[in-house]
Amino acid sequence: MFAATVLTLFPAMFPGPLGQSLAGEALTRRRWSLEARDIRDHGLGRHRAVDDTPAGGGPGMVMRADVLAASLDAVALPGDSRPRLIMSPRGAPFTQGRAREWAAGPGLVILCPRFEGVDERLIEARSLTEVSIGDYVLSGGEIAALAILDVCVRLIPGVMGKEASGAEESFENDLLEYPHFTRPREWEGRAIPEVLLSGDHAKIAEWRRREAERLTRQRRPDLGRVPPPD
Repeated sequence: MFAATVLTLFPAMFPGPLGQSLAGEALTRRRWSLEARDIRDHGLGRHRAVDDTPAGGGPGMVMRADVLAASLDAVALPGDSRPRLIMSPRGAPFTQGRAREWAAGPGLVILCPRFEGVDERLIEARSLTEVSIGDYVLSGGEIAALAILDVCVRLIPGVMGKEASGAEESFENDLLEYPHFTRPREWEGRAIPEVLLSGDHAKIAEWRRREAERLTRQRRPDLGRVPPPD
């Protein structure tokens, strides 16, 4: 079973949206598990401090390596091979391919930093993988962790209603997804493309492929080698 452990200063943020819809149903059916651990359980002193002033000066506070290491070590089980991630805007971009890799594994341990970040020594000492969900800065790693888990959980076998529904989504095969339509046949003067009503599955598949390529060329040419239009 895919087992997720999140280390955070705000454990009440979990499961949050992961307790609803597909992820929530799968959590209830024990297709996966989620545990949120409070980093302050390993904080120092009466106030359970987790941070200190940055070496060399500067604004803000930095999360201490000793506190975070104790938090990470407390969740490590014998033979635990789960990747250990730390949410960071300087990390490697999170991708659908990485999500598929992680979803097929035993689960994830995710550290959610706050303040100015964490003591750099922790990352190397505990072999953490820095991961980013986009080129922006959040107030903490929790929202990023929720996003990563949502993407991974829906790829676990049995979570989505139709397994094939994930095969043609955006970012699969380096393409954005083709447009979708449904009833009514005409709406506000806009009609469903005739090819989709033809019943010719080969023509429909070809139209969808061409539309996926067109949208990818226009919006995300960085995704891969998209052939030029015919």
